[in-house]
Amino acid sequence: MKQLGSKIRGFFNTRLGFFALAVALFWAKTYWAYQTKFNLGVSGKMQNLLLVLNPLPTTILLFGVALYISGRKSYITMLIIDALTSLWLFANVLYYREFSDFMTFSLIKGSSSVSSNLSTGVMGIMRASDWLVFVDVAILILLLAFHVIRMDTRPIKKLFAVGVTLLAGLMFGSNLSMAYHDRSGLLTRTFDNNYIVKYLGLNAYTVFDGVKTAQTSATKANAKASDMNSVLAYLKKNRIDPNAQYTGVAKGKNVFIIHLESFQQFLIDYKWDGQEVTPNLNKLFHESDTLSFDNFFHQVGQGKTSDAETMMENSLFGLPEGSAMSLLGTSNTFQAAPAIMDQQGYTTAALHGGVASFWNRDNAYKSWGYDYFFSKSYYQNIKNDFLGYGIKDKLFMRQAAGYIEQLPQPFYAKLITVTNHYPYPLDKKNQSIAKTDTGDKTVDGYVQTAHYLDQAIGEFMAWLKKTGLDKTSMIVFYGDHFGISANHKDAVAQLLGKDSFDDFDNAMFQRVPLMIHMDGLKGGINHTYGGEIDVLPTIMNLLGISNKGYIQFGSDLLAANRNQTVAFRNGDFVSPTYTKIGSNYYDTKTGEQLKKLTQAQKEAVDAMTNRVTTELSLSDRVVNRDLLRFYTPNGFTKVDKSDYSYTQSKALEMLQAADDKNKTSLIDKNNGKSTMNEYKTDAPEMAGLKEFADSYSSSSSSASSSSGTTSASSSSATSDSSDKDK
Repeated sequence: MKQLGSKIRGFFNTRLGFFALAVALFWAKTYWAYQTKFNLGVSGKMQNLLLVLNPLPTTILLFGVALYISGRKSYITMLIIDALTSLWLFANVLYYREFSDFMTFSLIKGSSSVSSNLSTGVMGIMRASDWLVFVDVAILILLLAFHVIRMDTRPIKKLFAVGVTLLAGLMFGSNLSMAYHDRSGLLTRTFDNNYIVKYLGLNAYTVFDGVKTAQTSATKANAKASDMNSVLAYLKKNRIDPNAQYTGVAKGKNVFIIHLESFQQFLIDYKWDGQEVTPNLNKLFHESDTLSFDNFFHQVGQGKTSDAETMMENSLFGLPEGSAMSLLGTSNTFQAAPAIMDQQGYTTAALHGGVASFWNRDNAYKSWGYDYFFSKSYYQNIKNDFLGYGIKDKLFMRQAAGYIEQLPQPFYAKLITVTNHYPYPLDKKNQSIAKTDTGDKTVDGYVQTAHYLDQAIGEFMAWLKKTGLDKTSMIVFYGDHFGISANHKDAVAQLLGKDSFDDFDNAMFQRVPLMIHMDGLKGGINHTYGGEIDVLPTIMNLLGISNKGYIQFGSDLLAANRNQTVAFRNGDFVSPTYTKIGSNYYDTKTGEQLKKLTQAQKEAVDAMTNRVTTELSLSDRVVNRDLLRFYTPNGFTKVDKSDYSYTQSKALEMLQAADDKNKTSLIDKNNGKSTMNEYKTDAPEMAGLKEFADSYSSSSSSASSSSGTTSASSSSATSDSSDKDK
C-alpha cells in the first residue's frame, strides 16, 4: 500500500501528474457548478453524458498551454489559467443568478448594464457556496506551498505538449459531433445561450460568443451612414399610403398583442370528431368588429418565434441564418413598437411564462424599449404548471392578468403563449378533445394543445369583458409560425382531407391567423395577401401614429393598391397570382405548376423575385450593419437600454411608482381593488388552491384566484426542451 501511495505521489510530483490533477479538479468543480448554479434544462442520457464530458476538451486545451513552457513558469502559468477561468465561471454564476443568462462580450463591451448591475448588487446576490468555484485553485496552491507536491522543472518534449493539444482537439470534435447528433444546427441556429453551455461547455460558449461578437463587430465597423441611402431610396419609392378610413380609429386604446404559439390558419373553423377545435377563436374570427385576414402568412426563418417577434414589432425581416434577437438583440439599435408606443404615452410590457433568456428576450426587449418584461420568475409556481417552454397557457394568462391590471393605461401588452408547441404533449386530465388518427404521434396531439390554447383565450377574453377592458382595448391575435412542418406531409393530407400534399400545398399551409378585434371596429374577413412584416404599419395607422420616416419593410394591410407579394425568408414568395417555390412557379389560384412561362408571366414573376430579393437584402443590411444607429426618424428618441431593468424587485417597484403617479390602471379604475376574483379558469392545477387565490397583492405579486369556467383542463406533462419544429 505504501508502495502504491509512493507511486501516486511520485506521479503527481511530475509535470504531467500536476497537469492531470489540475484538469481533474477543474472538471469536477465545473460539473458541480453546472448542476447546482445553472438551470440548463438537461434531459435524456445523451445530454447528461455531454454535460459530464464537455468541460474536459477546453480544460485540457487551456491548461495544456502551460506544457509548452519550461520550469516553474509552467506551474505558474497553469495556476493563472486556472484562476482566470475560475473567475469567469464565478462571474457567470453571479450574472446567471440575476439574469438567468450567461455573460457575453457584447454585454461587457457595449453595455454598462453588466458591470453596473453586477457591482451594485453583488453582495446581495452572492452566496457562500459560490466561492467553491475557486476551491481547486486553492488546493493546488496549498499543495505546492506546503511541498506536498513539488515542482518538476525537467523539460517536457514539445511533441508531448502538441499531443495533448491534439487530444483536446479530438475530444472537442467528438463532443461537437455528439452534440449535433442530439441537436442539429446547434451553432448556426442558436436562440438560447443555455444550449451552447449544456452541449459544449462554458469555455466553448465563451469562444463561440467571442467569434460571433468579432464577426458582428467587423460588419458593423465597416458600416457607414451612407449605407442607409439605398434603403431610404427604396422605401420612399415603394411607400404605400395607409388606409385613411382606418387612420386613428383605435387612437388612445390599450393594445394587446396575443401570440398564438405554432397556430396555423387551417385550425380556424376546423372540426375533429364532430367538435370545434378552436370555438373561441372561431367566434372572434367571424365577429363584425374583428378584422380577420385569411391570406396572412408567417415569414420566419431559422429564428422561428424570434423572427416573428422581430417582424411583428420592427417590420424588419429575420436573418437568413440564426436569430436577430439572439445574435444582435443586445447590441443593435432598434425603432420597435414598444419604444414607439412608449413615446406616445403608453406603458409597454411583455409577458411570458418562459425563462427570460430564451431568444435573448431579456436583452432584446431592452433594445426594443419594453418598460417591463414579466418572465417566468415573476409567476408563482403551481404543481405541474410548466410545459417545456413555459407555464401552461391557462395558468400563465391568469397570472399575467394580475400584472396587466396594474399597468397604467393606455398600455401596450404582449402575451406569449407556449402550450401549443411541438411536440404537443397534454396529460389526460387536461384533454377535452380526442387526438386525430393520422398515425403520426406528433401531429395527432396538435388539436389537443390547440384546443387548450383556445380555451385559455376564452378565459382571458371573458376577464376582459368583465373588467371592461374589452371596450377600451384593441386586441391583436397572430400565429407566429407553422405548427406542423413539411416533414409530416402524409399526416397533413389526412387532416385536410386531401389525397396528397405537395410543395404548393405546403406553401399555402404556411397561413397563420391575424385578427384585430376592437369594439366598434368595422371588421370582416379580408382576403389581401400579407405577412408578419406588415403588422406594425397596420397597427400604427389604426392608432393614428404615422410610420412615415420609419424604416419599415411592410405596408398597411388595409391600404389600397398595396403590393401583395409575400416574401419567405428563403427567397420564395406567394401572391394572389403567382407562387414561387425553389425554381418552380405556380398559378396561385389553381395550384397548377407553370412549367413553361409566357413572356407576360416571366416578366411578372421576375418583378416579384426582384422585389423579394431586394427587400430581404436591404433588411439584412439594416440589421447586420446596425444602420439604425445612423438614422433616427423625426419625433423619435433613441432607446437607451440602461433605462430598463427586468430584475423582479426593481421592476415591481417601478411599476408601483408608475401606478401611484398616473392612477390610470385597471385597479385604480376599480377603486383600488384587484379584479382577479373576476378571472375564472377551470385549470385542474388550480383546484383547491385557496391560498394561491388569496396571495395576490396589487403591487408585488403575480396574479391568482381559482374557479371554473369554459375550458377543459390544463396540461401538466413535462417536455424535453427539444425544438425540432421550432
